[in-house]
Amino acid sequence: MIELYYWTTPNGHKITIFLEETETPYQVLPINISKGEQFGEAFLKISPNNRIPAIVDTAPADGGEKISVFESGAILQYLAEKTGRFAGADVREKYQVLEWLTWQLAGLGPMAGQNHHFVQYAPEKIPYAMERYVKETNRLYGVLNRRLADREFVAGAYSIADMAIYPWVVPYERQQQNIEDFPHLKRWFLAVKARPAVVRAYEMARQVNQLPTVNEEARQHLFGQVAR
Repeated sequence: MIELYYWTTPNGHKITIFLEETETPYQVLPINISKGEQFGEAFLKISPNNRIPAIVDTAPADGGEKISVFESGAILQYLAEKTGRFAGADVREKYQVLEWLTWQLAGLGPMAGQNHHFVQYAPEKIPYAMERYVKETNRLYGVLNRRLADREFVAGAYSIADMAIYPWVVPYERQQQNIEDFPHLKRWFLAVKARPAVVRAYEMARQVNQLPTVNEEARQHLFGQVAR
């Protein structure tokens, strides 16, 4: 059983997509980040960076004690290794998967996240910051569009790289992107969106939460935290 510490964010959706794709038994343990639940002592023992998602595998493959994993990229790699699925069929495909997973973790996620912050959430609209991150998101969409021009998925077969990237493209309108400008990306996006496991993952998310992640109460928990 996988215990999934989860909230309805792009990084949370990555893990539910994988678990639904592999039909791995899991239990959702909601961590409402809008209410500051990510700072609870018990959760911090599992996720010391006070971020979702995190997992606890109660039945690891080695038969030993429970294993906890935090950070979405590490979780996807752990689950792919545990199930033997979606991480590449050979060494060449494996490293293509890792390249594009890392591209999402280091590029699309952080840049789109800053796009969301300055365009949607910042109390003061800063034109330079907004333009900077909207343009960089656009550039990254272009990179992905070119990659998908001659292949169905980003690393050959459908993989954890696609699962990681897709949730960060879902809010393309909020990111001020026109998906019609990226026909190969759009074709891929619609194909992933239609997968039954993806449909189930997002239906589950709606059961957990239908409210915006960021409201006035949430700002104090989500933005401006310091070490203390």
